[in-house]
Order: sequence, then structure tokens, then C-alpha cells
Amino acid sequence: MRDSAPAILLVLLAAATGCSDSTGPTKAIQPTITAGASHSCLLSRTGAASCWGDNAWGELGNGSKTSSARPVPVSGGIEFTTITAGESYTCGLDRTGAAYCWGYYVELGNGSTTSSSVPTPVSGGLRFTQLVAGFSHACALTSSGAAYCWGSNPYGELGTGDTMRSLVPVPVAGGLKFSALATGGAHTCGITNSGAAYCWGLNGAGQLGNASAPNPSYVPVAVFGGLTFTAITAGDSHSCGIIGSGAPYCWGSNSYGESGNLSSGSSVPKAVIGFRTLTSVNAGGSHTCGLTSSGAAHCWGYNSEGELGDGTVTDRIGPVAVSGGLGLRTIATGSNHTCGLTSSDAAYCWGSNHFGELGRPLERGLTPALVSGLTGIASLSAGSESQHTCALTGTGAAFCWGRNAEGQLGNGLMASSAVPESVSGNRAYSAISTGTIHTCAVTTGGISYCWGNGAWWQLGNGSSASSAVPLVVSGGLTFTAIAAGLFDACGLANSGAAYCWGSNLAGEVGDSTTTARSTPVPVVGGLTFSSLSVSDLEACGLTGSGKAYCWGDNYYGQLGDSSNVRKSAPTAVAGGLTFTALSVGELYTCGLVPSGAAYCWGYNYAGQLGNGTTTNVSFPVAVVGGRTFIAISAGGTHTCAVTPAGAAYCWGLNHSGELGNGSTDSSYVPAAVSGSVTLTAIQSGFAHTCAIASGGTAYCWGDDYYGQLGRGVFGFSTVPIAVQP
Repeated sequence: MRDSAPAILLVLLAAATGCSDSTGPTKAIQPTITAGASHSCLLSRTGAASCWGDNAWGELGNGSKTSSARPVPVSGGIEFTTITAGESYTCGLDRTGAAYCWGYYVELGNGSTTSSSVPTPVSGGLRFTQLVAGFSHACALTSSGAAYCWGSNPYGELGTGDTMRSLVPVPVAGGLKFSALATGGAHTCGITNSGAAYCWGLNGAGQLGNASAPNPSYVPVAVFGGLTFTAITAGDSHSCGIIGSGAPYCWGSNSYGESGNLSSGSSVPKAVIGFRTLTSVNAGGSHTCGLTSSGAAHCWGYNSEGELGDGTVTDRIGPVAVSGGLGLRTIATGSNHTCGLTSSDAAYCWGSNHFGELGRPLERGLTPALVSGLTGIASLSAGSESQHTCALTGTGAAFCWGRNAEGQLGNGLMASSAVPESVSGNRAYSAISTGTIHTCAVTTGGISYCWGNGAWWQLGNGSSASSAVPLVVSGGLTFTAIAAGLFDACGLANSGAAYCWGSNLAGEVGDSTTTARSTPVPVVGGLTFSSLSVSDLEACGLTGSGKAYCWGDNYYGQLGDSSNVRKSAPTAVAGGLTFTALSVGELYTCGLVPSGAAYCWGYNYAGQLGNGTTTNVSFPVAVVGGRTFIAISAGGTHTCAVTPAGAAYCWGLNHSGELGNGSTDSSYVPAAVSGSVTLTAIQSGFAHTCAIASGGTAYCWGDDYYGQLGRGVFGFSTVPIAVQP
């Protein structure tokens, strides 16, 4: 076993892990994953950091010392641009280049002998452009290329010319200017601006790359061979780098094949076998991994815990492909585990899992598996015209994923995401609703927020400006529910009164006008509602007695009043039916009656009314099949419902697999959704569908062009797949 081996972070020129972003607040944060000895951390595009695994010294940074097999947010609300994990500590840089560390006290750099379970500033007031964490020491670069290190120093790994440990940053001796640094078990390496490599510290296995250097060396010594490097990384007792041509070289220990060069160990760089080019290389405890230009991952060396990811526990003397064919853009090696991040920000880990460092229950993984995190989902929203999805956990935390061109994910960005993104603001919500290009939610205290496109005043704050973060809805009203549509939204007050705002192009605000409303106005008629549903340019409400009323656009009969005349005030749905649920889709509406029978009305070109035809209908017609349902959701041009037994049925258009039956054939009648998962709730989007299983896990299927299925990749799926947890 090699559980005591250090965890090392990949270092590239220009700080590929994101540290280059600290020089300017306008630069985008690059998501990063990092692996410590027995913990891992992830940096999101918003600058939020989360960690999981061993927490004996507070290295997860969440204010506790309880280990976690699931990601927990790092405390303090700091917007990080870099994060790096050491043995029992973690460090990060903020936008200004200030460094923070947490965990075991020796490596915190704050002059204290007390460990910390929350981020604490590194002393000295220095601003850094790069930060790397080794086994028990950390190093950083200033914008001038000056190197500073702090922490343990028994072998001179701080490069100060002695073996005195330092609890604050101290300059590396020699006056060299570096463009990149890498910290290993008890040694450190760096690359100068000219590409020359230098190392210092322990040299018992030749890891300094200089056969003439003492063991240890307390100051930097040149790596032999005259090679020009573009990247460098340091492991427990070996080092590796990439030269200008892209060829990888390693030196030092090769006891388990970690140098990948068929030697018994070398004190000078030797080429890794099997590869002419790699774009990155990362040295762990006694294993090494690299990425090709296509994102293919290959690993070599020690493999007793499956850290090579090839499905075995056999050591490898040369590179082997990591299973799964994942396209990774970054990879991080820990002591006995490895993690990678895909281009769509999905995190995968494999190898040792004694402390939950893989981000899932304590069972090692011989191949990559998704990191767990988003679980216990209480509600979902995938509006009928939306191409994004949002969810609330049982604690009220909000997550959104999918299309984000208008900021509708609420994470402060405008880039689409194929994995769940935390909504900014850290509020606890009780309800959330996805519109076409905006989203609204209600906090547990009844305060409403909206975000995304605001050009039609649909954010309800008196402005037509858009926002990528939640903004409070004006008026001081307290809502219990909220519903977002195309260019509008409605809220339900405690009294049951409905309020709406937005474009009002078709009278969907319900105030007897077609005048745009930038803040909430009451829906006329004095009706008391128990629920609301909004989509496109139509809104509907259900009274406490089960009577349905609709208002807005009615070109296809979607108001259900046996006409095609739009209404700017609530009008009763024809037929005298009593409903228990209503769902407004794009140009059509569906509902459930007390018996569980489903009825639909309005636009029907794809069979979304479920009556076996494609004829538009301006009044409720029964969905064929005689089934009873407990939940129904009308989408873009398809409808889905859940039976009391938890089985799902869908009907209508199926070009993207939104019916979930394994095909892309449309159906004018209910068709069973594939799989045996028991569902409790369902939401139909524009061309995708999501549902909640009885255990709180979310499943989605259909169109995934913008990542709205939340599975970490793009495309589409004709059967339900779990949202990345």
C-alpha cells in the first residue's frame, strides 16, 4: 500500500489549471479538478469550490472535520480562480491573486500552528499567478516569476538553502524567474521562461533530474539533458515534463513503472514509451497520467487501487488507456486515485476510495465513474418551451442546467452547461419554474426572484434589463408558488390571489389589457386559485373547488372555452369538469380530473392531445387508453404523465426521443416510457422530459443539444438516464 504518498497537481505553462485568470477580473474561470492524498476538490465556472473525501484536518474547507463521500461547498464565499489539493490541506487563489489555504496547519502559510477547517489568508500580502500544493509544502509564483514556498522542509524542498520549515511564504534561493512550478513528495521543480527545468529537495531516486546534484539539494539545480520544457509535474519520487514537440519525459523512481520509460529508475529525463505527443502529464504518488490532444487519458505505474482506470489492479510499465473513452480536458492524480474533468465540466474519479475521495460511497473504482453530488431532488422544472432544466433539493438548494444564452441558469454566466450548476445567491427555495428564456423561484420565506432574459419585463423588477443572477421581484408580495412562461410570469399569493407580469402581448397577464407590466399586477376577477400554470402567451389557474380558468392567446383553442378568441381576463374552461391538476404547454393545455383521467385541448399537430388524432380541439377531450394518472405535464409538442404505480407514459412528437420509449417515432396515444424506475413527478420541456424517482434521483431524456439532460455530455437520449448527481 502507498496511502501515505503525496498528491500532486498538474502544472502547465500559463497555469492551465486556471491561475492565469487571477490577473484580470474579466477573464473566465476555467473549471478545475484536483486530487489530494485522500481528498479531491472541484472548481466551478462560477469560482465556487467544493471538496470531498478525507477531512481529518479540515481539508474540505466546510468548517467541519467530518469526511464526506459527496462534494461539500468550501466555506467563505470566496470566488476562486485556482484550487490545488495537497496531502491534508487545500489552497486556492482568488481574483486578486491572494492565496488561501485550509487543513493541516504546517502548510497554511499564515504563521499559525493551528489547523483550520475554513479558508484562511496566506500571510505576507503577496499576489500570485500560480499556486501548487505538494505533500506537505506549497509553492507559488508572482507575476514577476519569483517563486515562494512554505511548509515542511526536511529535505530542502522549499529551496531556501536550509532545512528550516516555514509557516509563511519564503523566497526560493538563486533568483531564478519561473513560468511554472510543480510540488512533489519532498521535492519541487520549476520551468524558467526559456523552458529550462530546475528541481530541488530530496534526490534519493534521482527525481531532481541531475546525477551530479547532492541528495538532498537545498537549492535549485538544473535538470540534465538540455531539453526545453513546456510543462512539468512532480510525483512522490519521480518527475515528468513535456518538451516543445509534445513528447513526454520522466525521471526518478520507476519502481512501479511510474516513469514509463522501461528503466530501473533514472536521474536524467528519458522519453515515455508509446507516445510521441501529449498535451498534459500529471504525476501522482507512484503513478502518472497524461492526455492526448483528443482528450484521451492514458496512465501508467502503480495500480493496486485501480488508479490507472483500466479496469485492473495490475501495475503498468507503460501507458494504458483509461476505460470509458471519456474526452477529458484536465486530469489530476492523487496518492492512489485519479480524477478528470470533461469538456462539459462532468467530473469523474477512479482508484482508491477509503475516505470517499471518489465522491461516492466507500468502494474503490477500477474505471471512471461520475462524482456524486446532486441528490435528494424534491422538485423539477422543465418548462414547455424551455431548453434548460432546474431542480430543488430537499434543503431548497437550486440547480439549473442546459441552455444559458440569456443567463437563465442563474449562475452568473451565459454559457450552456451539461451538468447541474448551482444558482447564485445561496438561497433556500420552495418553488422554481423554468420559462423559455428566464427562470423564477420563490424562497422558503415567500420572496420571489427571477433571472435570465428581461427584455419583455418578465423578471418583474421594473426593468427590461436581463440578469444572469437572481433579482428580487418588485412589489414586496409574498408568494407560495410561481410559474414562468415565454415573456411573462405569474405568482400565487398566500390569499390565493394571482399576480402576473411581463409582455402581455396576448393578454396573458390577465388584467383585462394587453399593456406590458414590468412588476406584478393582480389578475382580475377576484378568483382564488390553488395553483397556476404558464407557458407561451397563456396562463391557467385552478380554484380550490377544482374549476379551471385560462387567459391569454387562444388561436388554437388552448384556453379550452370552445372558442379561438384570445382573452385578457380569466375565462372558464368549457365542459364543467373538475380538475385536480393543470399544465399549460406550448399552444395547448392538459389536466387531470379527480378520477385520474387525463384531458387535453388546443394545438394537436403532433398528437400531443393524446386522443389518437392530430385535430386541434378548443375544449377538453379525453386522453385515450383509460389509464389514470397522478401527475401530468404538457411540453412543447409532447405530453407525459405518471400513473399511481409510478410508471410513465408520453405521447406526441418524438423527434429527439422525448417520449422516452427507445425510439424517435411520434405517437398520438400514450406510449410507455422505457425502464423500470418508479417515478413520482414528471416535467415536459420543449423537446426533453425529466422526472423524479421515488428515491429523489432525477432522470431525463430527449433533446440534449444544450445539455438540458444534465448528464455531462451533449446530444440526445431516447431512454431515461440519470442526471449527473
